[in-house]
Amino acid sequence: MADRSINTERTYAGRVALYLSYCADHGLDWKKPGLPWMARFLHWMVDEPLPAKGAKKPVEDRFRDKKTANKIMTTVCGFLQFCRQQGWVSAEMVAQLSEQKYLSYLPPGYDPGEEEQFRMMRAKAIKFDVAVGGYEWLNPEQFATLISLTRHARNRFLVALLGATGMRIGEALGLRREDMHFLANSVGLGCQIAGPHIHVRRRRNSNGALAKARMPRWIPVTAELVTYYADYTFERDQVVEAADSDMVFVNLFKAPLGRAMTYHNAKDLFDRLAKQAGFPARPHMLRHTAATTWIRNKTPRDVVKNLMGHVAESSMEPYVHATDEDKRVAVERVAALRKAQGRA
Repeated sequence: MADRSINTERTYAGRVALYLSYCADHGLDWKKPGLPWMARFLHWMVDEPLPAKGAKKPVEDRFRDKKTANKIMTTVCGFLQFCRQQGWVSAEMVAQLSEQKYLSYLPPGYDPGEEEQFRMMRAKAIKFDVAVGGYEWLNPEQFATLISLTRHARNRFLVALLGATGMRIGEALGLRREDMHFLANSVGLGCQIAGPHIHVRRRRNSNGALAKARMPRWIPVTAELVTYYADYTFERDQVVEAADSDMVFVNLFKAPLGRAMTYHNAKDLFDRLAKQAGFPARPHMLRHTAATTWIRNKTPRDVVKNLMGHVAESSMEPYVHATDEDKRVAVERVAALRKAQGRA
């Protein structure tokens, strides 16, 4: 199986379980459901109300949207493809789930081949057509608000770190203290990189955190972030149980003290901050915030790609967000040009 973070594995497991439960409830053999039944499963996912959360029944039924149904179907198709490799599902069955597609429009950086042989690809045959939504990010005022709402130095450092470096939450929670090179000169640490910086390395960690990018990278940090880390170090030193842990982010305020923070801990933190702030705030939004800020400040795209740990150039496209001001300036510029041409 592909090497995934524990958070991703948990999500995929739930999606596969939904498919297996559907087959069991409808008397289907999950190994050979057939194309018509897979199409019915796709529609069932958006037509069937979601189960109630907790004992209290909601006033209105909740439903999955088409985008979520597509994600579940992608996971199920990947699961069946894995089963084919194991010999549990026939190749003929899996072949029905995809179709040949000609790429009329190529994403930036995609090489179609000398004979354009790579314009043909296998695409999922069963899915809803949905509009591609933009990535959510925080503007500078919202980011500052989020920082100001943190009550503890650890949480302040985590929020600032994600927004300043563009790290994924799994990368942040997987940091070790040996990765924090915050001196002007790190030669004594066996590192030749000048200035304060952080190393991001892919490891297996006790808290399930995993760096998605396989290649290690380093990210420069500002003096402000170093100060936040110093404040956090002082706060951490007050908790005896945290002394022996090499993980950067550990539990300081509830048991088990000193144990590495988990995805669940981080989600709870951001849920609380979002409720106080009055706008959505999730760890991955800060990654988009960092990338968008760099691009808007004319940082070369290859530099941003390296900082983000991306491999493909096309991965950079979603991070260009048009603000209200951007759109108004564009419209007014064209209007002014037409007015000038009219006078001429």
